[in-house]
Amino acid sequence: MNTGSDHGTNEPAEATGADAGAEEAPHVSKAPAFIKARRSLHLSWQVGVFIVGLAVIGAGVAMLVLPGPGWVAIFAGLAIWATEFAWAHLVLRWTKRKVTEAAQKALDPKVRRRNIILTTVGLVIAGALIGFYLWKYGLVLPWNIKDQ
Repeated sequence: MNTGSDHGTNEPAEATGADAGAEEAPHVSKAPAFIKARRSLHLSWQVGVFIVGLAVIGAGVAMLVLPGPGWVAIFAGLAIWATEFAWAHLVLRWTKRKVTEAAQKALDPKVRRRNIILTTVGLVIAGALIGFYLWKYGLVLPWNIKDQ
């Protein structure tokens, strides 16, 4: 029902890759047509979208230190904002591009081999330190160690 969607105009530019930044259609609100028809209603819609996106991003930030999918929630909040705000749409597109580049780089055999080697070396060092501690003090917590 919403004919103001910009999906059709952006897809060819994004598909070519090199022309993605050349010329793009302006960001179009994803709000229903009857909401966009009234300025005050559309402004209220945008405030609501901003608050919902902010709440989701806030929950994502909290989940970075608490259990939960923090980054997923942050990106979801950004996607909510991107339905109404051009700046969020650009940030989301930039983030998607950077995540894709990082994923491709991480799958590079040289990078994977280096990461596996570094992880193995780190685990061996940690295991040696833990083994030395257990050999020296046994199963005693550090704050309970008396001069032995």
